Amino acid sequence: MSSFTTSTATSNIFSSGDYATKVQMVEAGTSFHEVPIPPPKPLLIAMPMPLPSQSQDGEFPLLVFSHGFLLYNSFYSQLLRHVASHGFIVVAPQLYTMAGPDTNEEIKSTAQVIDWLSEGLQNLLPQHVKANLNKVGLAGHSRGGKTSFALALSKEINTTLKLSALIGVDPVDGMDKGKQTPPPVLTYVPHSFDLDMPVMVIGSGLGEVKRNPLFPPCAPKGVNHVDFFKECKEPACYFVVKDYGHLDMLDDETKGIRGKLSHCLCKNGKSREPMRKFVGGIMVAFMKAYLGGDSSSLVAIENKSETLPVELETVEFHL
Repeated sequence: MSSFTTSTATSNIFSSGDYATKVQMVEAGTSFHEVPIPPPKPLLIAMPMPLPSQSQDGEFPLLVFSHGFLLYNSFYSQLLRHVASHGFIVVAPQLYTMAGPDTNEEIKSTAQVIDWLSEGLQNLLPQHVKANLNKVGLAGHSRGGKTSFALALSKEINTTLKLSALIGVDPVDGMDKGKQTPPPVLTYVPHSFDLDMPVMVIGSGLGEVKRNPLFPPCAPKGVNHVDFFKECKEPACYFVVKDYGHLDMLDDETKGIRGKLSHCLCKNGKSREPMRKFVGGIMVAFMKAYLGGDSSSLVAIENKSETLPVELETVEFHL
């Protein structure tokens, strides 16, 4: 298990928040003295650290975040640190290293991680950091977004903790309409998602654009954010970022072969930082509203009184 700490000092949701952050990687499987109840999957945990002025324990809402297809949870370290710096504990499992088209095992694994939180997470947190298990959000990027929606919609898989919010970061349900990966999530019936929680969908304007003729677009038409939002009921909000691509919320540097491929498979914007700041900030605004009871940031964005790091081509609120 490894960790590092980053100090921060501002409250703008599109900048790092007021909390220092600690990020640690935890392996699955065999328990040892640091992890008496090991998680079912390897985890990246990003957490806020109590401010020096605080004499009591800090209690923070939780977000479970699922990575995209064939990506590593570590590729989202900067994004998840951003969220954690605003007062949220983020748990990002590594659901697989290799996978075929079927996502059923990922859905089950995500549920297992959520069930583990109540018995194992607190053992991994610093002494004065407490997880609020009554406020748990679920989020995912790309295939992880599909996985998150599938779990939230599932009637067969129930988690021991109630989920309070759902976020799809450029979710993708397959290669094309009629070529959805199993189990299909989209039904193409407007407002058909039977969810008892607020939903936010974030889309990339360049996600459905091919980078080159050899590869399909990373977020194809017919199975992307447009279709996911069409099936959401109130309350729901929707943002599509112009001039940025499907992987532009990843870390600036992603190592290894997969990290290098993440820069060349999808149509990208000029740099990742603006998209990453927007995705992190809008996630914070949404979770502050629905997990923290403070809707001021989300209202400011709805009223266009908040300065954004990117240009949006679509903004919709069904609240």
